[in-house]
Amino acid sequence: MSALMERASSHPAAVRAPNRPHPARRGVLVATVVAYLVTFVVLLPLLWIVLLSFRNSSDILNHPFSLSNLTGENYRTVVHTLDLMLMYRNTLVLAVVSVVVGLVISFMAAFALTRMVFRKRRRRLQKLLRYYFLAGLAVPVYILLFPVYRLDLDFHVFGTYAALILPYVATSIPFNILLLTGFLADFPEEVEQAALIDGVGLVSLCIRVVLPMMRPVVATLLVLNVIYVWNEFPFAVTLITKPELTTVSLGVSQFQGQYATDYGAEMAAAVLVLLPQLVIFGLFQRQVIEGMTLGAVKG
Repeated sequence: MSALMERASSHPAAVRAPNRPHPARRGVLVATVVAYLVTFVVLLPLLWIVLLSFRNSSDILNHPFSLSNLTGENYRTVVHTLDLMLMYRNTLVLAVVSVVVGLVISFMAAFALTRMVFRKRRRRLQKLLRYYFLAGLAVPVYILLFPVYRLDLDFHVFGTYAALILPYVATSIPFNILLLTGFLADFPEEVEQAALIDGVGLVSLCIRVVLPMMRPVVATLLVLNVIYVWNEFPFAVTLITKPELTTVSLGVSQFQGQYATDYGAEMAAAVLVLLPQLVIFGLFQRQVIEGMTLGAVKG
């Protein structure tokens, strides 16, 4: 009996294999490490901007990575130099008006492209219209800077809110239609048909039935478009000449002169510009991710 036990113990199959991590666990571990590295790379510039905002210009140029001589003087300079409330108000007005108008136009166009029944001979027109809207994604926005400048002069809106609202609306439509048509193409038509049978009109169908079910996509477009308007600089610096219409992006550039730049104050102003965007994105992060998943990969 003992001999049999010795043979069994000496058999290679009886030797215990070392504890090795399961392949699935190993993949999760690698993905976690990569996610943390990517997060660190993304956050590093933001953290560096915050650090530089507490240092003066000479220290930034001579010792950019030092943690000594931190001061809050840059923020006091920004508060006393810039009319922050005015800049926030102007930017908010531009963002709200341009984003709402752009979404209304985009939704109507997307609904028409996905729900209207074109005649057999005009179905090609339906595809051409969709491609026409989506072609705007292939055009670099700031190539249109000079044509927009000439149009604003011809329409006598140069130097006003409308000078920025019109190009903001136009540049947002292609991406809006891309997400909206992608979502509507997979939207169950039975819901709309049931509402029509109950006597719901077209306007009520869009507002009371379709829009409530498109909250993730609409929230995504709201956040992305507001952030774009909040950070936009080339159109603003070209089309706005009145100090009372200064936006937050223009306010940051005021610390850059012809012969010198106050880097510390510029970094402090950049932090004050970033804070509202981080708050907005943090509040709607779940809706943004869900909206991109629903609208971008369907249709």
